[in-house]
Amino acid sequence: MMKRLTLIPLLTTVLMLFLLSPVTNAATIKATVDRNPIAINESFQLTFSSTESPDGDPDFAPLKKDFDILNQQQSNQTSFVNGKISHTLQWSLTLMAKKTGKLLIPSITFGSDISNPLFIEVKQSVAQSANRDIFLQVEASPKTPYVQSQVLYTVRFFRRVQIRQASLDDPEPENAVVEKLGEDKNYSTVINGINYSVIERQYAIFPQKSGPMTIPPVTLTAEVVRNRSSRFGFFGSQLTTTRRARSLPVTLEVKAKPASYTAAHWLPAQQVVLKEEWSNDKLTVNVGEPITRTLTLLAIGTTSSQLPELSAQPNNPALKSYPDKAVLKEQISEHGIIAFREEKTALIPSKPGDYVLPEIKVYWFNTQTGQTEMVSLPEVTLHALAAKNSNVTTPPVAQTPAKAEQSIPQCPPSAELKTTDNSLIWKGISLLLAVLWGLTLLYCLRFKKAPVEKTTPSLVNHVDDNINRLLKKACQANDPKAAKQALLKWGKQHFSANSLAAIAPHCEARLRDEINKLNQYLYAPQSDPWQGNALFRAFAEHNARKKVSQKQADSPLEPLYKN
Repeated sequence: MMKRLTLIPLLTTVLMLFLLSPVTNAATIKATVDRNPIAINESFQLTFSSTESPDGDPDFAPLKKDFDILNQQQSNQTSFVNGKISHTLQWSLTLMAKKTGKLLIPSITFGSDISNPLFIEVKQSVAQSANRDIFLQVEASPKTPYVQSQVLYTVRFFRRVQIRQASLDDPEPENAVVEKLGEDKNYSTVINGINYSVIERQYAIFPQKSGPMTIPPVTLTAEVVRNRSSRFGFFGSQLTTTRRARSLPVTLEVKAKPASYTAAHWLPAQQVVLKEEWSNDKLTVNVGEPITRTLTLLAIGTTSSQLPELSAQPNNPALKSYPDKAVLKEQISEHGIIAFREEKTALIPSKPGDYVLPEIKVYWFNTQTGQTEMVSLPEVTLHALAAKNSNVTTPPVAQTPAKAEQSIPQCPPSAELKTTDNSLIWKGISLLLAVLWGLTLLYCLRFKKAPVEKTTPSLVNHVDDNINRLLKKACQANDPKAAKQALLKWGKQHFSANSLAAIAPHCEARLRDEINKLNQYLYAPQSDPWQGNALFRAFAEHNARKKVSQKQADSPLEPLYKN
């Protein structure tokens, strides 16, 4: 009994040594920081060092909870001291804290090996004082814009220290379209007697939904060169520290479309101009010859996708219209975005006379005055003249054989022999024509190929009819999602397009505009419900024109320029 009790401590010791043996052979990984405490907008270095190769690669994911990982590097150093060779493995990370307070840098696993945890104190940035080295200022104008109108958002980066490089995040507000305006501006200014270098960047923001909207802070990350005493590191490279500056958020109150605005197309802008040009200023053209009308709509403070369609089909069927695809462009100016829409239409009269083109009106909302305004072009009279070489005579009408016999006078007896001779000649010609016709018939019967069944067009027509019913049902129910699905089926069938944005360029101007409106509504739903009547009407007109064009392609066309 005593011998058994004596063996128990011995077995326990052996078991403990066995369990602790992996720990004894594990690599020691030490975590250190270059300074403590730090400021909220300043970076710091976290280094993991080991003299032995760890069990596996490090997992730095736990650091992302309270820190941003700006950069990470790995190095392997070998030294020879007193006849001994030593190796040091290092992992260096550049971090920036996400919040203030006493933050834990957790243990990092390297396979089965693990580093030591440590705490770091993060204080409020000294950049809140007036004498900060780098900081950001932002402003937005106006603070109470109308939905889909332009907001100018300006970011200014102030610095009084040398930087090697810097990056600025773009603003990312929800339910808004953001476009950068031009190149950055560089200038200098003085604040409280201190000289600052300034970099200014501007954006145009178009809110797509009414109500409160917040533009979140933008962040600038810069590599700031350290003071001259430690300006250069190994091989003359400059020593830098990563600094970060954040702007304040900006809140806007986006106003909905006013109830007093009753126009069908919502166009908020600062200024709108409408003009026209003709290929012939005299507005006189010969029948069968084209005259080109160019309409241009210019709007300041809006995007080209918001500009409405301008031209309409002539009411007189004798005046044929051939519109080109609308050209949409945007230009950057000191006032923001200037949008252009250009439409060219070739008009060809088929009869002489005067053709009246109705007045064109475009209603828009002046965001500066808060009033509905209108730009217009007066009605135009186009004069069509008969062509100079148009002395057309009525072609002789061929008589039927019966009438021809009635018109043949009775031959006198003296001419009976001549008539008989002519009859024999005509009988011979008729017999020859009959033989040739018979030979032709035999040839066709022998070499006639089996007719090719054109099943593809009928199948396409069936699919199109089904899509037409689906789209009509969706538009009548004002269901934008169902309308999108129907259009996607149609686009995949005809253009191999898988999105509304890819379908729109294949369509005529009116249908393209309605598809863009639907896509915009689905991206950022408006306060007003979507109405599908205009989309289906444009879709039906588009298909009708395509069918007419196809029929004309399958049959001889009238020449565009008649001789």
